[in-house]
Amino acid sequence: MACLVSVVVLQLLTIHYIIVTGAQNSTTDTASPDGVSSATVISQFLASHNEARQQVGVPPLRWDAKLASFARAYANQRRGDCQLVHSPGYAYGENIFWGQGRRWAIPDAVAKWVEEKQWYRYDTNTCAGPDCTHYTQMVWRTTELLGCAKIVCSSGDTFIVCEYYPPGNYVGARPYIKPPKA
Repeated sequence: MACLVSVVVLQLLTIHYIIVTGAQNSTTDTASPDGVSSATVISQFLASHNEARQQVGVPPLRWDAKLASFARAYANQRRGDCQLVHSPGYAYGENIFWGQGRRWAIPDAVAKWVEEKQWYRYDTNTCAGPDCTHYTQMVWRTTELLGCAKIVCSSGDTFIVCEYYPPGNYVGARPYIKPPKA
């Protein structure tokens, strides 16, 4: 009887190990249509965002599988029309990108959001010209988590979505605090 219990316990531990390691190694939420590995995709999204955050002195973002899963699900909803439309609801902050053709790399798309920095005026906390809220969401000081997805739509164009938690872009609040001038 003790031998049978030992075998059952060993089998349960083996099943648990397979489930846990399988979940940790899953790439379904971060796979890229370019055939780029999951780890590379995550690294590209985080590096592109965290470089912009470092420039204004806010802590780096961490990858979140739940946000990535949400982003992937929403990107898949856009696959048929590739429309630049935000997801319904406001649980997360969100940046979306559309690019003609499939040639758009993750750093290229994120760079488009970072380019909006030129329009952000810290002194008045406004955008002087075109929209700058993609940039301000990226550098929002209280945002800690990031999850993104990239797909190629039926049209062959690129759609990228990033989700942020906690969300930013609260009216009247600044995305970051500038240190006082010495």
